[in-house]
Amino acid sequence: MKTKTIIVFISCLLLSTINSSIANNISVSNISLTGQNIQNHYTFIKFDIQWDNSWRVSSDPGNWDAAWVFIKFRVNSGQWQHAWLNDAGHNNPPGSTISVGLLDPSVPFNATTNPGMGVFMYRDAAGTGTFSKTNVQLRWNYGANGLSDNATVNIRIYAIEHVYIPPGSFYLGSGGTETSAFYKYPSTSNPYQVTSEGEIIVGTAADNLYYNYSTYGGDRLGPIPASFPKGFKTFYCMKYEISQQGYADFLNSITSEQASYRYFSSTSFRYAISVLNGVYSTANPYVACNNLNWADKIAYFDWSGLRPLTELEYEKACRGTLPPVPNEYAWGNTNVANSPYALSNSGANNETIASNYSTVSGNAAYNLTTPYNGAINGPLRAGIFSGNNNNTGRITAGATYYGVMEMSGNLLEHFVTVGNPAGREFTGKHGNGILNVYGNADVTGWPGASSYGAGFRGGYWYYYSWYLRVSERSGAAGTDANRYDSDGGRGGRTAP
Repeated sequence: MKTKTIIVFISCLLLSTINSSIANNISVSNISLTGQNIQNHYTFIKFDIQWDNSWRVSSDPGNWDAAWVFIKFRVNSGQWQHAWLNDAGHNNPPGSTISVGLLDPSVPFNATTNPGMGVFMYRDAAGTGTFSKTNVQLRWNYGANGLSDNATVNIRIYAIEHVYIPPGSFYLGSGGTETSAFYKYPSTSNPYQVTSEGEIIVGTAADNLYYNYSTYGGDRLGPIPASFPKGFKTFYCMKYEISQQGYADFLNSITSEQASYRYFSSTSFRYAISVLNGVYSTANPYVACNNLNWADKIAYFDWSGLRPLTELEYEKACRGTLPPVPNEYAWGNTNVANSPYALSNSGANNETIASNYSTVSGNAAYNLTTPYNGAINGPLRAGIFSGNNNNTGRITAGATYYGVMEMSGNLLEHFVTVGNPAGREFTGKHGNGILNVYGNADVTGWPGASSYGAGFRGGYWYYYSWYLRVSERSGAAGTDANRYDSDGGRGGRTAP
Protein backbone atom coordinates (compact mmCIF):
# COMPACT_ATOMS: atom_id res chain seq x y z
CA MET A 1 0.00 0.00 0.00
CA LYS A 2 1.13 3.51 -0.73
CA THR A 3 0.53 5.64 2.33
CA LYS A 4 -0.28 9.29 1.78
CA THR A 5 0.37 11.89 4.43
CA ILE A 6 -1.66 15.05 4.01
CA ILE A 7 -1.08 18.03 6.29
CA VAL A 8 -3.92 20.51 6.57
CA PHE A 9 -4.09 23.37 9.06
CA ILE A 10 -7.67 24.01 10.09
CA SER A 11 -8.40 25.58 13.47
CA CYS A 12 -4.93 24.56 14.60
CA LEU A 13 -5.57 20.85 13.86
CA LEU A 14 -2.86 18.81 12.09
CA LEU A 15 -4.16 15.98 9.92
CA SER A 16 -2.53 12.86 8.47
CA THR A 17 -4.15 9.76 6.99
CA ILE A 18 -3.61 6.07 6.45
CA ASN A 19 -5.86 3.29 5.19
CA SER A 20 -5.84 -0.34 6.20
CA SER A 21 -7.01 -3.80 5.03
CA ILE A 22 -6.19 -3.39 1.37
CA ALA A 23 -7.19 -6.78 -0.07
CA ASN A 24 -9.28 -5.21 -2.83
CA ASN A 25 -7.59 -1.84 -2.99
CA ILE A 26 -9.72 -0.09 -0.41
CA SER A 27 -8.50 3.46 -0.10
CA VAL A 28 -9.25 6.62 1.83
CA SER A 29 -8.06 9.90 0.33
CA ASN A 30 -8.54 13.69 0.21
CA ILE A 31 -8.79 14.06 3.96
CA SER A 32 -9.69 17.38 5.51
CA LEU A 33 -11.50 18.91 8.47
CA THR A 34 -14.56 21.07 8.05
CA GLY A 35 -17.44 22.57 9.99
CA GLN A 36 -15.80 22.89 13.39
CA ASN A 37 -18.37 23.73 16.08
CA ILE A 38 -16.58 25.37 19.01
CA GLN A 39 -19.71 25.70 21.11
CA ASN A 40 -20.41 21.95 21.07
CA HIS A 41 -16.78 20.85 20.52
CA TYR A 42 -17.08 18.77 17.40
CA THR A 43 -15.81 18.86 13.84
CA PHE A 44 -16.36 16.88 10.66
CA ILE A 45 -13.65 14.70 9.16
CA LYS A 46 -14.12 14.74 5.38
CA PHE A 47 -12.68 12.12 3.02
CA ASP A 48 -13.21 10.07 -0.13
CA ILE A 49 -13.45 6.27 -0.03
CA GLN A 50 -13.26 3.55 -2.67
CA TRP A 51 -12.98 -0.24 -2.90
CA ASP A 52 -13.34 -2.92 -5.57
CA ASN A 53 -15.67 -5.93 -5.84
CA SER A 54 -18.49 -4.30 -3.92
CA TRP A 55 -22.12 -5.39 -4.05
CA ARG A 56 -25.61 -5.16 -2.64
CA VAL A 57 -28.30 -7.67 -3.66
CA SER A 58 -32.05 -7.48 -3.01
CA SER A 59 -32.67 -11.15 -3.81
CA ASP A 60 -31.22 -14.02 -1.77
CA PRO A 61 -29.06 -13.71 0.25
CA GLY A 62 -30.25 -10.11 0.58
CA ASN A 63 -27.03 -8.64 1.89
CA TRP A 64 -24.17 -6.28 1.08
CA ASP A 65 -20.54 -5.58 1.71
CA ALA A 66 -19.42 -2.57 3.74
CA ALA A 67 -16.36 -0.74 5.01
CA TRP A 68 -15.83 -0.42 8.76
CA VAL A 69 -14.29 3.04 9.04
CA PHE A 70 -12.65 4.18 12.28
CA ILE A 71 -10.31 6.97 13.28
CA LYS A 72 -7.27 7.32 15.52
CA PHE A 73 -5.75 10.57 16.77
CA ARG A 74 -2.78 11.68 18.82
CA VAL A 75 -1.81 14.95 20.47
CA ASN A 76 1.61 16.13 19.34
CA SER A 77 3.80 12.99 19.37
CA GLY A 78 1.80 11.16 22.04
CA GLN A 79 0.07 7.81 21.90
CA TRP A 80 -2.59 7.11 19.26
CA GLN A 81 -6.11 7.08 20.69
CA HIS A 82 -9.51 6.06 19.34
CA ALA A 83 -11.69 8.92 18.08
CA TRP A 84 -15.25 8.94 19.44
CA LEU A 85 -17.91 9.63 16.84
CA ASN A 86 -21.43 10.95 17.22
CA ASP A 87 -24.41 8.66 16.78
CA ALA A 88 -26.00 10.92 14.17
CA GLY A 89 -25.36 13.97 12.02
CA HIS A 90 -22.89 12.38 9.61
CA ASN A 91 -23.04 13.38 5.95
CA ASN A 92 -23.12 10.50 3.51
CA PRO A 93 -23.06 11.09 -0.27
CA PRO A 94 -26.03 10.00 -2.43
CA GLY A 95 -26.11 6.27 -3.04
CA SER A 96 -24.59 5.38 0.31
CA THR A 97 -25.61 4.63 3.87
CA ILE A 98 -23.72 5.27 7.10
CA SER A 99 -24.52 3.13 10.13
CA VAL A 100 -22.81 3.98 13.44
CA GLY A 101 -21.32 1.19 15.54
CA LEU A 102 -21.61 2.02 19.23
CA LEU A 103 -19.26 0.58 21.81
CA ASP A 104 -22.29 -1.28 23.19
CA PRO A 105 -25.13 -1.41 20.65
CA SER A 106 -27.55 -2.73 23.29
CA VAL A 107 -27.72 0.56 25.22
CA PRO A 108 -28.31 4.18 24.17
CA PHE A 109 -25.57 6.42 22.80
CA ASN A 110 -23.52 8.51 25.23
CA ALA A 111 -20.73 10.73 23.91
CA THR A 112 -18.25 9.60 26.58
CA THR A 113 -19.47 6.28 27.99
CA ASN A 114 -20.98 4.70 24.85
CA PRO A 115 -19.59 6.55 21.82
CA GLY A 116 -19.56 5.65 18.17
CA MET A 117 -16.40 3.56 17.64
CA GLY A 118 -16.69 3.77 13.87
CA VAL A 119 -19.21 3.49 11.06
CA PHE A 120 -20.21 0.93 8.48
CA MET A 121 -20.55 2.50 5.06
CA TYR A 122 -22.29 0.68 2.19
CA ARG A 123 -24.57 0.99 -0.85
CA ASP A 124 -28.15 2.10 -0.25
CA ALA A 125 -29.51 0.14 -3.24
CA ALA A 126 -28.73 -2.97 -5.26
CA GLY A 127 -25.60 -2.79 -7.40
CA THR A 128 -22.17 -4.29 -8.04
CA GLY A 129 -18.68 -3.13 -8.94
CA THR A 130 -16.39 -0.48 -7.53
CA PHE A 131 -17.84 1.53 -4.63
CA SER A 132 -16.57 5.11 -4.80
CA LYS A 133 -17.86 8.07 -2.82
CA THR A 134 -16.50 11.58 -2.30
CA ASN A 135 -17.03 14.13 0.45
CA VAL A 136 -17.97 11.68 3.18
CA GLN A 137 -18.19 13.56 6.50
CA LEU A 138 -18.06 11.93 9.94
CA ARG A 139 -18.84 13.96 13.04
CA TRP A 140 -16.03 13.61 15.56
CA ASN A 141 -16.86 14.68 19.12
CA TYR A 142 -13.33 15.73 19.94
CA GLY A 143 -14.47 17.41 23.14
CA ALA A 144 -15.68 14.05 24.46
CA ASN A 145 -12.18 12.76 23.77
CA GLY A 146 -10.85 15.47 26.09
CA LEU A 147 -9.42 17.78 23.42
CA SER A 148 -9.56 21.57 23.50
CA ASP A 149 -10.82 23.57 20.53
CA ASN A 150 -7.31 24.60 19.51
CA ALA A 151 -5.54 21.28 20.07
CA THR A 152 -2.82 20.18 17.66
CA VAL A 153 -3.48 16.59 16.65
CA ASN A 154 -2.64 13.99 14.03
CA ILE A 155 -5.46 11.87 12.63
CA ARG A 156 -5.41 8.53 10.85
CA ILE A 157 -8.39 6.92 9.10
CA TYR A 158 -8.65 3.14 8.68
CA ALA A 159 -11.10 1.11 6.59
CA ILE A 160 -11.69 -2.66 6.75
CA GLU A 161 -14.03 -4.49 4.37
CA HIS A 162 -16.88 -6.48 5.92
CA VAL A 163 -19.90 -8.50 4.85
CA TYR A 164 -23.36 -8.06 6.37
CA ILE A 165 -24.85 -11.34 7.62
CA PRO A 166 -28.68 -11.02 7.81
CA PRO A 167 -30.80 -12.41 10.66
CA GLY A 168 -32.47 -15.79 10.48
CA SER A 169 -32.40 -19.48 11.24
CA PHE A 170 -29.58 -21.73 10.06
CA TYR A 171 -28.13 -25.17 10.67
CA LEU A 172 -25.17 -26.40 12.68
CA GLY A 173 -23.50 -29.53 11.34
CA SER A 174 -23.97 -31.02 7.90
CA GLY A 175 -25.05 -34.57 8.63
CA GLY A 176 -21.71 -35.75 7.24
CA THR A 177 -18.65 -37.42 8.73
CA GLU A 178 -16.76 -34.39 10.04
CA THR A 179 -14.93 -34.77 13.37
CA SER A 180 -17.03 -33.63 16.35
CA ALA A 181 -19.58 -31.99 14.06
CA PHE A 182 -22.70 -30.58 15.66
CA TYR A 183 -25.92 -32.58 15.35
CA LYS A 184 -29.39 -32.89 16.85
CA TYR A 185 -29.29 -35.76 19.31
CA PRO A 186 -29.51 -38.72 18.83
CA SER A 187 -28.72 -38.91 15.09
CA THR A 188 -25.34 -37.66 13.80
CA SER A 189 -26.89 -37.36 10.34
CA ASN A 190 -29.44 -34.80 11.55
CA PRO A 191 -28.16 -31.17 11.63
CA TYR A 192 -29.27 -28.91 14.48
CA GLN A 193 -31.29 -25.82 13.57
CA VAL A 194 -30.65 -22.54 15.41
CA THR A 195 -33.95 -20.63 15.51
CA SER A 196 -33.18 -17.83 17.97
CA GLU A 197 -30.48 -16.30 20.14
CA GLY A 198 -31.96 -18.10 23.15
CA GLU A 199 -30.13 -20.56 25.35
CA ILE A 200 -29.13 -23.83 23.68
CA ILE A 201 -29.12 -27.01 25.75
CA VAL A 202 -26.20 -29.36 25.06
CA GLY A 203 -26.57 -33.02 26.00
CA THR A 204 -27.92 -36.48 25.36
CA ALA A 205 -31.64 -35.84 25.48
CA ALA A 206 -33.76 -35.95 22.34
CA ASP A 207 -33.45 -32.87 20.12
CA ASN A 208 -30.56 -31.33 22.10
CA LEU A 209 -27.44 -30.00 20.42
CA TYR A 210 -24.57 -32.46 20.73
CA TYR A 211 -21.27 -33.50 19.12
CA ASN A 212 -19.03 -36.54 19.32
CA TYR A 213 -15.89 -36.67 21.43
CA SER A 214 -12.48 -35.83 19.96
CA THR A 215 -9.28 -34.66 21.62
CA TYR A 216 -9.83 -30.97 20.79
CA GLY A 217 -13.51 -30.96 19.94
CA GLY A 218 -14.71 -29.71 23.31
CA ASP A 219 -16.24 -30.89 26.59
CA ARG A 220 -19.77 -31.53 25.21
CA LEU A 221 -21.21 -29.57 28.13
CA GLY A 222 -23.52 -26.59 28.32
CA PRO A 223 -25.79 -24.85 28.18
CA ILE A 224 -24.75 -22.24 25.63
CA PRO A 225 -26.14 -19.07 27.27
CA ALA A 226 -28.57 -16.71 25.59
CA SER A 227 -25.87 -14.01 25.75
CA PHE A 228 -23.46 -16.03 23.60
CA PRO A 229 -23.59 -14.74 19.96
CA LYS A 230 -25.07 -17.56 17.92
CA GLY A 231 -25.43 -16.01 14.47
CA PHE A 232 -29.22 -15.80 14.46
CA LYS A 233 -29.11 -12.02 14.87
CA THR A 234 -27.43 -9.74 12.35
CA PHE A 235 -23.68 -9.30 12.46
CA TYR A 236 -20.80 -8.22 10.27
CA CYS A 237 -17.90 -10.50 9.35
CA MET A 238 -14.61 -9.31 7.86
CA LYS A 239 -14.71 -10.11 4.14
CA TYR A 240 -11.07 -11.19 4.13
CA GLU A 241 -8.49 -12.43 6.57
CA ILE A 242 -6.28 -9.76 8.15
CA SER A 243 -3.76 -8.63 5.53
CA GLN A 244 -0.08 -8.08 6.24
CA GLN A 245 -0.42 -4.38 5.54
CA GLY A 246 -3.44 -4.20 7.83
CA TYR A 247 -1.43 -5.79 10.62
CA ALA A 248 1.61 -3.57 9.99
CA ASP A 249 -0.67 -0.51 10.19
CA PHE A 250 -1.88 -1.79 13.56
CA LEU A 251 1.70 -2.21 14.83
CA ASN A 252 2.53 1.32 13.70
CA SER A 253 -0.32 2.82 15.73
CA ILE A 254 0.45 1.30 19.14
CA THR A 255 3.41 2.03 21.41
CA SER A 256 6.79 0.49 20.68
CA GLU A 257 6.53 -1.60 23.85
CA GLN A 258 3.07 -2.88 22.93
CA ALA A 259 4.22 -3.64 19.38
CA SER A 260 7.19 -5.64 20.68
CA TYR A 261 4.75 -8.15 22.18
CA ARG A 262 2.54 -8.26 19.10
CA TYR A 263 5.30 -8.56 16.46
CA PHE A 264 6.73 -11.82 15.14
CA SER A 265 10.14 -11.60 13.51
CA SER A 266 10.36 -13.94 10.52
CA THR A 267 10.69 -13.89 6.75
CA SER A 268 9.36 -17.31 5.75
CA PHE A 269 6.21 -18.80 4.25
CA ARG A 270 5.32 -15.46 2.63
CA TYR A 271 5.25 -13.66 5.97
CA ALA A 272 7.24 -10.49 5.28
CA ILE A 273 6.60 -7.95 8.05
CA SER A 274 9.81 -6.26 9.20
CA VAL A 275 10.73 -3.30 11.36
CA LEU A 276 13.30 -0.56 10.73
CA ASN A 277 13.82 2.38 13.06
CA GLY A 278 10.56 1.58 14.80
CA VAL A 279 8.46 1.55 11.60
CA TYR A 280 6.78 -1.69 10.51
CA SER A 281 6.35 -2.53 6.83
CA THR A 282 5.83 -5.59 4.65
CA ALA A 283 6.99 -6.77 1.25
CA ASN A 284 3.68 -8.66 0.84
CA PRO A 285 1.04 -6.08 1.82
CA TYR A 286 -1.86 -7.84 0.08
CA VAL A 287 -1.09 -11.36 1.30
CA ALA A 288 -3.09 -12.72 4.24
CA CYS A 289 -1.13 -12.32 7.48
CA ASN A 290 0.05 -15.58 9.04
CA ASN A 291 1.99 -16.13 12.28
CA LEU A 292 -0.82 -14.53 14.30
CA ASN A 293 -1.69 -16.14 17.63
CA TRP A 294 -4.91 -15.58 19.54
CA ALA A 295 -3.42 -12.70 21.58
CA ASP A 296 -2.35 -10.93 18.36
CA LYS A 297 -5.78 -11.27 16.81
CA ILE A 298 -7.85 -10.09 19.75
CA ALA A 299 -5.48 -7.15 20.23
CA TYR A 300 -6.16 -6.18 16.60
CA PHE A 301 -9.92 -6.55 17.16
CA ASP A 302 -9.86 -4.50 20.37
CA TRP A 303 -7.77 -1.77 18.73
CA SER A 304 -10.17 -1.50 15.78
CA GLY A 305 -13.45 -1.60 17.74
CA LEU A 306 -14.35 -5.06 16.46
CA ARG A 307 -14.76 -8.35 18.33
CA PRO A 308 -13.97 -12.04 17.87
CA LEU A 309 -16.55 -14.13 16.06
CA THR A 310 -17.94 -17.37 17.46
CA GLU A 311 -17.81 -20.80 15.88
CA LEU A 312 -21.59 -20.70 15.49
CA GLU A 313 -21.31 -17.42 13.59
CA TYR A 314 -18.65 -19.09 11.46
CA GLU A 315 -21.09 -21.79 10.34
CA LYS A 316 -23.83 -19.21 9.72
CA ALA A 317 -21.51 -17.02 7.62
CA CYS A 318 -20.51 -20.05 5.54
CA ARG A 319 -23.77 -21.93 5.12
CA GLY A 320 -26.34 -19.18 5.38
CA THR A 321 -29.96 -20.28 5.39
CA LEU A 322 -29.47 -23.15 2.93
CA PRO A 323 -29.98 -26.78 3.95
CA PRO A 324 -26.62 -28.37 4.77
CA VAL A 325 -24.74 -30.53 2.28
CA PRO A 326 -22.90 -33.41 4.02
CA ASN A 327 -19.16 -32.66 4.32
CA GLU A 328 -19.52 -29.37 2.42
CA TYR A 329 -16.90 -26.64 2.09
CA ALA A 330 -17.63 -22.94 2.48
CA TRP A 331 -18.83 -22.67 -1.15
CA GLY A 332 -21.64 -25.19 -0.53
CA ASN A 333 -20.51 -28.47 -2.09
CA THR A 334 -17.80 -31.12 -1.76
CA ASN A 335 -15.84 -30.41 -4.95
CA VAL A 336 -12.45 -28.73 -4.55
CA ALA A 337 -9.58 -27.88 -6.89
CA ASN A 338 -6.77 -30.43 -6.60
CA SER A 339 -3.79 -29.33 -8.71
CA PRO A 340 -0.90 -27.06 -7.61
CA TYR A 341 -1.44 -23.39 -8.39
CA ALA A 342 1.08 -21.08 -10.02
CA LEU A 343 0.88 -17.34 -9.45
CA SER A 344 0.95 -14.30 -11.69
CA ASN A 345 2.10 -10.98 -10.22
CA SER A 346 3.19 -12.63 -6.99
CA GLY A 347 2.84 -10.29 -4.02
CA ALA A 348 1.17 -7.50 -6.00
CA ASN A 349 -2.33 -6.13 -5.58
CA ASN A 350 -3.36 -8.12 -8.68
CA GLU A 351 -1.80 -11.42 -7.63
CA THR A 352 -3.85 -14.11 -9.39
CA ILE A 353 -3.79 -17.82 -10.16
CA ALA A 354 -1.91 -18.28 -13.44
CA SER A 355 -2.49 -22.02 -13.84
CA ASN A 356 -4.68 -24.80 -12.43
CA TYR A 357 -7.43 -22.42 -11.36
CA SER A 358 -10.54 -24.60 -11.41
CA THR A 359 -13.48 -23.39 -13.48
CA VAL A 360 -15.84 -26.00 -12.07
CA SER A 361 -14.81 -26.71 -8.45
CA GLY A 362 -14.21 -24.63 -5.38
CA ASN A 363 -10.82 -22.92 -5.30
CA ALA A 364 -8.95 -22.89 -2.01
CA ALA A 365 -5.39 -22.89 -0.66
CA TYR A 366 -4.61 -26.28 0.93
CA ASN A 367 -2.05 -29.07 0.56
CA LEU A 368 -2.89 -30.06 -3.04
CA THR A 369 -3.05 -26.52 -4.43
CA THR A 370 -0.40 -24.82 -2.26
CA PRO A 371 1.76 -27.69 -1.00
CA TYR A 372 4.37 -27.27 1.73
CA ASN A 373 7.73 -26.36 0.13
CA GLY A 374 5.98 -26.02 -3.23
CA ALA A 375 6.29 -23.11 -5.65
CA ILE A 376 4.11 -20.79 -3.53
CA ASN A 377 4.86 -22.09 -0.02
CA GLY A 378 2.56 -19.82 1.94
CA PRO A 379 -0.88 -18.20 2.04
CA LEU A 380 -2.31 -16.33 -0.93
CA ARG A 381 -3.44 -12.76 -1.44
CA ALA A 382 -6.59 -12.11 0.56
CA GLY A 383 -9.52 -12.29 -1.85
CA ILE A 384 -7.44 -13.77 -4.68
CA PHE A 385 -10.23 -15.97 -6.06
CA SER A 386 -12.94 -13.32 -6.15
CA GLY A 387 -11.52 -11.57 -9.20
CA ASN A 388 -9.46 -14.34 -10.80
CA ASN A 389 -10.18 -14.57 -14.55
CA ASN A 390 -13.10 -12.18 -14.01
CA ASN A 391 -14.84 -14.88 -11.99
CA THR A 392 -17.89 -13.91 -9.96
CA GLY A 393 -19.45 -17.33 -9.24
CA ARG A 394 -19.68 -18.48 -5.63
CA ILE A 395 -18.27 -21.98 -6.14
CA THR A 396 -15.16 -21.21 -8.18
CA ALA A 397 -14.53 -18.06 -6.12
CA GLY A 398 -14.50 -20.23 -3.01
CA ALA A 399 -17.00 -17.85 -1.40
CA THR A 400 -19.51 -18.45 1.36
CA TYR A 401 -23.27 -18.09 0.89
CA TYR A 402 -22.98 -14.42 1.88
CA GLY A 403 -19.79 -13.63 -0.04
CA VAL A 404 -17.14 -13.98 2.67
CA MET A 405 -13.81 -15.10 1.21
CA GLU A 406 -11.33 -17.83 2.23
CA MET A 407 -13.43 -19.34 5.02
CA SER A 408 -12.18 -22.73 3.78
CA GLY A 409 -8.40 -22.81 3.45
CA ASN A 410 -5.60 -20.23 3.16
CA LEU A 411 -5.13 -19.65 6.91
CA LEU A 412 -6.44 -21.38 10.00
CA GLU A 413 -8.66 -19.02 11.98
CA HIS A 414 -9.56 -18.72 15.66
CA PHE A 415 -13.19 -18.48 16.74
CA VAL A 416 -14.72 -18.42 20.22
CA THR A 417 -15.68 -22.00 21.04
CA VAL A 418 -18.71 -23.52 22.72
CA GLY A 419 -16.48 -26.41 23.78
CA ASN A 420 -15.30 -25.10 27.16
CA PRO A 421 -16.56 -22.79 29.94
CA ALA A 422 -14.34 -19.83 29.00
CA GLY A 423 -15.74 -19.81 25.49
CA ARG A 424 -19.35 -20.16 26.58
CA GLU A 425 -18.95 -17.11 28.85
CA PHE A 426 -18.34 -14.85 25.84
CA THR A 427 -21.08 -12.24 25.43
CA GLY A 428 -19.94 -10.45 22.28
CA LYS A 429 -18.58 -7.24 23.77
CA HIS A 430 -16.82 -4.96 21.30
CA GLY A 431 -13.30 -3.62 21.43
CA ASN A 432 -12.84 -0.21 23.05
CA GLY A 433 -9.79 0.83 21.03
CA ILE A 434 -7.47 0.43 24.05
CA LEU A 435 -4.74 -2.15 24.77
CA ASN A 436 -2.89 -2.67 28.03
CA VAL A 437 0.82 -1.89 28.38
CA TYR A 438 1.72 -5.37 27.13
CA GLY A 439 -0.25 -4.93 23.92
CA ASN A 440 -3.06 -7.25 25.05
CA ALA A 441 -6.79 -6.75 24.57
CA ASP A 442 -8.39 -5.42 27.76
CA VAL A 443 -12.04 -6.34 27.12
CA THR A 444 -13.58 -8.31 29.98
CA GLY A 445 -15.29 -11.54 28.98
CA TRP A 446 -13.08 -12.29 25.98
CA PRO A 447 -10.99 -15.48 26.09
CA GLY A 448 -7.57 -14.35 27.36
CA ALA A 449 -4.15 -14.40 25.74
CA SER A 450 -3.68 -18.11 26.55
CA SER A 451 -6.47 -18.77 23.96
CA TYR A 452 -8.46 -20.93 26.39
CA GLY A 453 -12.00 -20.33 25.18
CA ALA A 454 -11.08 -20.16 21.50
CA GLY A 455 -10.43 -22.80 18.88
CA PHE A 456 -9.55 -23.37 15.23
CA ARG A 457 -11.80 -23.73 12.20
CA GLY A 458 -11.49 -23.62 8.42
CA GLY A 459 -8.19 -25.25 7.43
CA TYR A 460 -5.02 -23.75 5.97
CA TRP A 461 -2.66 -23.59 3.05
CA TYR A 462 -0.64 -26.79 3.50
CA TYR A 463 -3.09 -29.14 5.28
CA TYR A 464 -5.57 -31.73 4.07
CA SER A 465 -8.88 -30.95 2.41
CA TRP A 466 -11.01 -32.53 5.14
CA TYR A 467 -9.88 -29.80 7.54
CA LEU A 468 -11.48 -27.20 5.23
CA ARG A 469 -15.01 -28.52 5.77
CA VAL A 470 -17.47 -26.10 7.37
CA SER A 471 -18.56 -28.47 10.14
CA GLU A 472 -15.12 -29.94 10.88
CA ARG A 473 -14.47 -29.37 14.61
CA SER A 474 -11.31 -31.40 15.31
CA GLY A 475 -9.62 -28.22 16.61
CA ALA A 476 -12.69 -26.26 17.69
CA ALA A 477 -11.67 -26.14 21.36
CA GLY A 478 -7.92 -26.55 20.89
CA THR A 479 -5.91 -24.20 23.11
CA ASP A 480 -2.63 -22.99 21.63
CA ALA A 481 -1.05 -19.61 22.35
CA ASN A 482 1.89 -20.03 19.94
CA ARG A 483 2.39 -18.45 16.52
CA TYR A 484 2.44 -20.63 13.43
CA ASP A 485 2.81 -20.03 9.70
CA SER A 486 -0.62 -21.66 9.29
CA ASP A 487 -2.57 -19.18 11.44
CA GLY A 488 -4.36 -15.96 10.55
CA GLY A 489 -7.75 -14.58 11.40
CA ARG A 490 -10.68 -12.23 10.99
CA GLY A 491 -13.12 -10.54 13.33
CA GLY A 492 -16.46 -8.83 13.05
CA ARG A 493 -19.10 -6.88 14.87
CA THR A 494 -22.69 -7.10 16.01
CA ALA A 495 -24.66 -5.08 13.46
CA PRO A 496 -25.85 -1.63 14.60
